[in-house]
Amino acid sequence: MTHTRLHRTVGVRVGGIQIGGGAPVAVQSMTLTDTADVVATVTQCLELVDAGSELVRVTVNQSDAARAVPEIKQRLLDAGYTVPLIGDFHYNGHLLLTNFPACAAALDKYRINPGNVGTGRRRDEQFSTICGVARDHGKPVRIGVNGGSLNQELVMAKMQQNTDRELGRSSEEIVNECMVISALESTRLALESGLSENQIIISCKVSRPADLITVYRALSNQTKQPLHLGLTEAGMGIKGLVWSASAMGVLLHEGIGDTVRVSLTPRPEGNRTDEVTAACELLQATGLRSFSPSVTACPGCGRTTSTTFQELTERIQGHVQHMMPEWKKNYKGVESMTVAVMGCVVNGPGESKAANIGISLPGTGEAPTCPVYIDGRHVQTLRGSYEELDEAFCKLVDDYVDTKYAPKRTEESR
Repeated sequence: MTHTRLHRTVGVRVGGIQIGGGAPVAVQSMTLTDTADVVATVTQCLELVDAGSELVRVTVNQSDAARAVPEIKQRLLDAGYTVPLIGDFHYNGHLLLTNFPACAAALDKYRINPGNVGTGRRRDEQFSTICGVARDHGKPVRIGVNGGSLNQELVMAKMQQNTDRELGRSSEEIVNECMVISALESTRLALESGLSENQIIISCKVSRPADLITVYRALSNQTKQPLHLGLTEAGMGIKGLVWSASAMGVLLHEGIGDTVRVSLTPRPEGNRTDEVTAACELLQATGLRSFSPSVTACPGCGRTTSTTFQELTERIQGHVQHMMPEWKKNYKGVESMTVAVMGCVVNGPGESKAANIGISLPGTGEAPTCPVYIDGRHVQTLRGSYEELDEAFCKLVDDYVDTKYAPKRTEESR
């Protein structure tokens, strides 16, 4: 597994999770519920954690939400979930954290957007108030700069400077520079307010992949604070997935980024956990983390006019997902297992040999035999209907897990 870490950062503890300082890149998500609705928020937190989210953020935008936070935290703990809970504050965070100390104590981190904590002198005062609460409670903060809510006084000053000096810079260049300036100036103010370096995480989120890459490359050269990666609004479905991966994949490959969120717009009646699955797959694709066995399958072509390999791939992938909670509980290292389900003789044997366990199905016009490879060796050939192939290969996968991965001790599996 790749562990290229070009950007060295300080470590920041968020609850029981370390961000930066050489720790694995962490996955996080955010609830979509009204935080004042304790039951709905706890339920979604549990779903996000079960999907793989290692930190969960909730909106704290009004008094009812602030009052609900301690109960949400306690219910999570009662359910056996120690996931760090992050409060997302805009506009009135200084008031909510001051007026509801139980909320401030229950949260594991505060997210502050320096673009909307106030204007003029009040901006610095109210930002410092939040940092002071974090200092007093021993909590970290994320300074979360957003392109859509950037400090307009800073932007206008830089725009005017560009005009006066005839620098010829584009508005995108100026905004990107302002993003970095805002993050660094806010970090300085947080330190002056009594926070230490190991209490500050930074993000500079924009909506376009190219801008995200530009901003984070510049930011990583000017700070050692851990960096939270993500587009502000990635979008829905395939567009959101592609835009997120195209930007964050580049940065992660360069060693930039200590925690990630894939901010997908959920479809109506969609599942919020999709963004967690996407983040886990992104980190697994870049070789930085392993969360679940990887199932490789060919895309299909004129050689695979039968749907058998597609159906078998779907069934095997579903079997792996179904078994993974039990496997993860009982076996060490099973997350790194690779499985291949291939559709014809062209790449089938080669890809199957490269996986820990793989099956090469016959393509159109080929002999109806399915060689199975385990750790590069041909071990047997399967024949039969889709149902028979499905049952036989699933059993081989189960047997492989049982024989190849060491069982966890009882105390480890709890």
